[in-house]
Amino acid sequence: MTLRSAIMPFPARLRTELKIDTVLLGIVGALLLGGFVILASASISISDNVAGNPFFYIQRQLIAAAIGALAGGVCLFIPMQVWRNLGPLMLLVGLVLLAVVLVPGVGYEVNGSTRWVRVGFMNLQVAEPARLCFLMYLAGYLVRRHKDVREQFVGFLRPMLVLTLACILLLKQPDFGAAIVLLATAMTMLFVAGARIRDFIVFFLLGVVAVAALTIIEPYRMKRLTGFLDPWSDPFDSGFQLTQSLIAIGRGEWFGVGLGDSVQKLFYLPEAHTDFVFAVFAEEFGLLGSLVLIGLFLALLWRIFQLGIRAHNAERLFEAYLAIGLGTWLGLQAFINVGVNMGLLPTKGLTLPLISYGRSSLIIMMICIGLLLRVHHELAVDAKPVNRKRGRRKQ
Repeated sequence: MTLRSAIMPFPARLRTELKIDTVLLGIVGALLLGGFVILASASISISDNVAGNPFFYIQRQLIAAAIGALAGGVCLFIPMQVWRNLGPLMLLVGLVLLAVVLVPGVGYEVNGSTRWVRVGFMNLQVAEPARLCFLMYLAGYLVRRHKDVREQFVGFLRPMLVLTLACILLLKQPDFGAAIVLLATAMTMLFVAGARIRDFIVFFLLGVVAVAALTIIEPYRMKRLTGFLDPWSDPFDSGFQLTQSLIAIGRGEWFGVGLGDSVQKLFYLPEAHTDFVFAVFAEEFGLLGSLVLIGLFLALLWRIFQLGIRAHNAERLFEAYLAIGLGTWLGLQAFINVGVNMGLLPTKGLTLPLISYGRSSLIIMMICIGLLLRVHHELAVDAKPVNRKRGRRKQ
């Protein structure tokens, strides 16, 4: 089935009964609505300072959510077989996106990093759609080359070489955090597909050497690392963000200072509405609220991985690998963001999924949710009633 044939009967598809995973959708809805609330609080000061409108960033985020919901809704009606067939094209699109942002005059620079291209009324962070494209390609590759991945090093090496090229392009922006997330997610998918442990060990050792070299070569990365290890040694320079984040989290204590009453968001904590929105959340809602937020993310990951297991049991390997990849991506990015806010990890420019301000991130994440809902729908439709007396499926 082609993309055109999948979309042409769209009105007819709208009349079919959709099998929606209400639990998954409910968790996403809770995170999204909660994200709007805390983002409105965290961004009110900087919005007023930048645009003279205290709701400037939340309004832009709401528009992005509407676009993401529309795009995710479209994906809900496109069969997964279409995405599987488009795997090689997805790879090409991902590489082109990462390359075009490096073209002078095309890429848009912010804070010393060239990660955006202008698309209509917004800046698109190319790493977000590119990552989704690579995961779709990899899921299809793992289905096509399942035996090679399990039995031959070359089967493991081929996708890793392609993804290494993608990581090199990401590092040219530079976007070290996105490269780490992409590689870690890809290796998780390969592990689930049954790749040999020794292949992982070889590539992991090479990756450690490469990361160490990149950290030593670039002074700002070494500065971030040393600042992370002891932020209080230089609280007004390399450790400024982390110390302000820790102060915010500490002020929250058990139950928080109350919604809207954060002090650190008032120009003390840099990037309070993006990378460090969790610190503002912890300050206003305390340890209890933070545990609830983390619990919602864990519930979402559990639901996504359960969906991947169901797809695997139904022998829908493409859907299984893609679900595992999307869940790993979301979980790893959330873990890194919270870890950075709490001083457990070095500073990385990664948003908290569905919570932080970031229009590209939100739109792509909602497309991912649409794909996961499509997987659930197809599994529910394909499930046949079981004859309990005979213990066999009805023919």
